Amino acid sequence: MLKKLQINFSTLFGLSLLVLSLWAIANELHEYNYRDILNSLAAIPKSRLSWSIWLTILGYLVMIGYDILGFSYINRSLSWNKIGLTSFISSAFSNTIGFALLTGSAIRYRFYSSWGVSAVAIAQVIAFANFTFWLGMFAVAGCLFLINPLKIPTQLHLPFVTVRPIGVIFLLLVAGYLVGSIFVKQPLIIRGQEFRFPDFKISLIQIAISSLDWILAAAVLYAVLPSNISLSYLDFLGIYLLAMFAGVVSNVPGGLGVFETIILLILSSKVSAAAILGSMLAYRGVYYFLPLLVASGLLGLYEIIFRTRNLKNINKL
Repeated sequence: MLKKLQINFSTLFGLSLLVLSLWAIANELHEYNYRDILNSLAAIPKSRLSWSIWLTILGYLVMIGYDILGFSYINRSLSWNKIGLTSFISSAFSNTIGFALLTGSAIRYRFYSSWGVSAVAIAQVIAFANFTFWLGMFAVAGCLFLINPLKIPTQLHLPFVTVRPIGVIFLLLVAGYLVGSIFVKQPLIIRGQEFRFPDFKISLIQIAISSLDWILAAAVLYAVLPSNISLSYLDFLGIYLLAMFAGVVSNVPGGLGVFETIILLILSSKVSAAAILGSMLAYRGVYYFLPLLVASGLLGLYEIIFRTRNLKNINKL
């Protein structure tokens, strides 16, 4: 009886996630008139749109490295196809819907636990992946902000004129992490939680994977920007990372959200706001909307297969 209840709860949880994805898709379509979406996409050359799709595919493949490296960090093995499926679905959900603890992390628990991974191990992989995500941002943004410091829009109300001080802080954090991975061998207790530095090799791979993730994500948006914009990719990468950082530390007003607002503030002097909005609309569709559609389909297929197998097992009892 208990086993049957566990199976029913697991299936209900999976179906709830599927409904959540359908809600996110409907909400995405509700925000924009479908004619605006079609017009925005039609204005982008097919070659650039194709590049953005391939870069998105490559980016989501790179994200799988977070979980693979996380399992290596905890000295636990699991087949790469299972890790890849779980990582892609969780990344697509958390990237689009947000609330990573309720979406991406929940999906990881849903899948990994069904394959015999303990709750403690799953929590460690989740924490490792989330930390890796920001570590790469600190590394890439730190270097760019130091070498090519952008002026910070006054609307952000940050205590700096340029991003150079932020770059210094980011690089110091990365350097401190690398030093800790070399010299700190004993676990640290932070707010009652045990934290253990990975070895130096894993730390370098963390930075490399996450840095590539950020570089590819920015490249997706850069690929669909108007072709007449006079902006190098490295300059745009700095703007992209600043916009992402601003979304965490600032409360910029505006219906578009912090990320879109910062992009508009900086690029509006180079190209029309309407063109920028069209590009960001295409970016959201390619980088967030399409992966969520695919992930929702895979989740639905998994739930059908999972439920079918469990019903067969119950009938055998």
